Amino acid sequence: MRAIDLRSDTVTKPTPAMRQAMFEAEVGDDVFGEDPTVNALEAKAAEMLGHEAALFTPSGTMSNQIAIKVLTKPGDEVIMAADAHPFMFESGAPAVISAVQVRTLPSRRGQISAEQVESVIRPKNVHHPPSRLVCLENTSNRGGGSVYPLEAILAVTATARRHQLSLHLDGARIFNACAASGLAPSDYARHFDTVSFCLSKGLGAPVGSILVGGREVIAEARRWRKLLGGGMRQAGILAAAGLYALEHHVRRLAEDHENAKILAQGLARLKGLEFDPTEVETNIIIFRVVKPGLSAPALADRLKARSVLVLPTGPEYIRVVTHLDVNRDDIHPALKVFAEVISD
Repeated sequence: MRAIDLRSDTVTKPTPAMRQAMFEAEVGDDVFGEDPTVNALEAKAAEMLGHEAALFTPSGTMSNQIAIKVLTKPGDEVIMAADAHPFMFESGAPAVISAVQVRTLPSRRGQISAEQVESVIRPKNVHHPPSRLVCLENTSNRGGGSVYPLEAILAVTATARRHQLSLHLDGARIFNACAASGLAPSDYARHFDTVSFCLSKGLGAPVGSILVGGREVIAEARRWRKLLGGGMRQAGILAAAGLYALEHHVRRLAEDHENAKILAQGLARLKGLEFDPTEVETNIIIFRVVKPGLSAPALADRLKARSVLVLPTGPEYIRVVTHLDVNRDDIHPALKVFAEVISD
């Protein structure tokens, strides 16, 4: 049995057609603005998300952190969910790169409300750091791939604008949100000053993320990309994969969602696992291991021995993610291994 890798949608590999597009890519020096394939990717991304300009970066972390940098000043405060990716999984970068502090809020499946944001905006006072930026995440990784309802986003953004705060959306999986909601990327993105999204997750490109925003913001972001070592020269080989992904892999995300729901329904029938399968909206499932004497890491090890790879996110919780390299025919064999391992 070949390995069924459910750890993350970052493990996807380029398809043969994507590799061919990379092989044929026209390239130039992107730091000089002369790589036509990078330029084409950035133009397409900006158009799709309804912004003036875009910047191709090596990673989602770099995109998010550049956004925070250009939208804040040292000593400012950034408001986000306590389980948001820029706070949880980006190595303390807001403090190091932007010299800002993060005000975290408890969330429901990775989502915070307008009322919560309103409650923590600082009054103007020399004792307080200025509230400067609100960051949201759609879909939420730690929220199990939850889709932020547009009306909730509009309430948060209206509150932020009323207080003259800037807005950034970590849209690493924004196209998953679109596939689930039926909305266009611009329906979400146009309410934010900057939006990042990943090409190397569900879209299946090997490397890269995009940051979109206004022309002046992206011009400043380009300088920070260079300062942080993100100038990639003949990057058209990588950008070609991103272009191919945007043109061919967006619609197919719905297949990943269907596979995740089938997988969730099967996992929910197994004694020893605890979660609500009706909350699975996109391609991520997070469940709790409740079988006495069995920890999440131990279950992951036993599954790995049977060629099913999952990601423990603590002593009790496991995340599984469906993606381009997991097809419908993999779901039932994976469930069979789960059932046998848990009942052993």
